[in-house]
Amino acid sequence: MDHVEVLESAMKEVRFPGIRTQIVSAIVSLSDRAYQERVWIRHELPRPDYYDEFDLAVHSLFDDSPILPSPAPGCVGELIYADEEVPLAQLGEILGPLIDELGDVPDAEYLNSAQWPEVVRRAKAVREIMERNDEVFGH
Repeated sequence: MDHVEVLESAMKEVRFPGIRTQIVSAIVSLSDRAYQERVWIRHELPRPDYYDEFDLAVHSLFDDSPILPSPAPGCVGELIYADEEVPLAQLGEILGPLIDELGDVPDAEYLNSAQWPEVVRRAKAVREIMERNDEVFGH
């Protein structure tokens, strides 16, 4: 039991919370189909200086951080918590091949793909864990 307590105390914060904020934002956008329709497709933005699209989520998760298609070694403790690693990899298992298949097409083509509901479902699972951890650990 002492080992579990030590592990929990060692994981109270990630090393790069600013990058984590971008990761969480991308996950949140991937987890909300209504948001995607409203913002990515119809461009109904919450405020004039706001912009978002599927491409931004892809860059945040695949290019700007080593999170997807599977969290790179060392991400736990740096950008994510241990219990987020497997759900993120599961998201990457479906999203990575979909991006390879569709490539640079309009966001609507992604949303209309047969795999998209599973992308959203897996992103929701990741979002729930990440938001819970941020609440518990104070991000």
